[in-house]
Amino acid sequence: MSETKSKSSLGVWSQRLLSALFLTGQVLFHLTRGKIHRRNTFEQMAAVGPDSLLIALLTAVFVGAVFTIQVAREFIAFGAGNIVGGVLALALTRELTPVLTAVIVAGRVGSAFAAEIGTMRVTEQIDALLMLKTDPIDYLVIPRVIACVIMLPILTLLSLVTGMLGGLIIATNVYNLADSVFLDSARSFLDISDILSAMLKACCFGILIAIVGCNWGMTTSGGAKGVGQSTTAAVVTSLLLIFVFNFFLSAVMFQGQGSALQQGF
Repeated sequence: MSETKSKSSLGVWSQRLLSALFLTGQVLFHLTRGKIHRRNTFEQMAAVGPDSLLIALLTAVFVGAVFTIQVAREFIAFGAGNIVGGVLALALTRELTPVLTAVIVAGRVGSAFAAEIGTMRVTEQIDALLMLKTDPIDYLVIPRVIACVIMLPILTLLSLVTGMLGGLIIATNVYNLADSVFLDSARSFLDISDILSAMLKACCFGILIAIVGCNWGMTTSGGAKGVGQSTTAAVVTSLLLIFVFNFFLSAVMFQGQGSALQQGF
């Protein structure tokens, strides 16, 4: 019985994933027509950006501090304390801030997308939009996609700065590293391509979060229970896709032998 239930759950999840791909195509097609509801877009940008800023910055500052605690002691023991700032900058820029910020947004905003649109689906509000000749893709989905694509890179950039600040505080106050050495190391290690790669990752993650949240909401059924299940499934699916896409994006962007450490020395 449980095996049959798990197979059916996997089948429903697969069908929803395919419908998410179809929804992505619909969004791209609708964007070519230039029909954007500005009011809805600005409202969603406020929900994704300013409303998520505090939790994103708090997470970043502690991640930067913890990473510095973990690596500074070992690097200083090997006489390489002058590269602590650079290693932290690379880790935050290439992986930590894009992924962790996307995880925060997926948990906070992606779940809200699924719950809100799912509630509209089970209460037939989306059917009412269709009766009023308002396309749900234009009115509900596209503003959320645009909001995530615009605001997630901004949140990632601010989280990067805050994470570096957290690392700087620990490096200077706990390990007595000069702030000039820490910052010079970060500047020498980082390249503009690293920052651009972080922004690209953030854009891709923003699309994933918005599409998955909206699609799981649009395909909700079963009343209040179905809304709860769709919300949970949307968050889990978003997190899974973030980690999977992060692997492939990192493999494409950072394959081969790097030179950042050589420049630092």
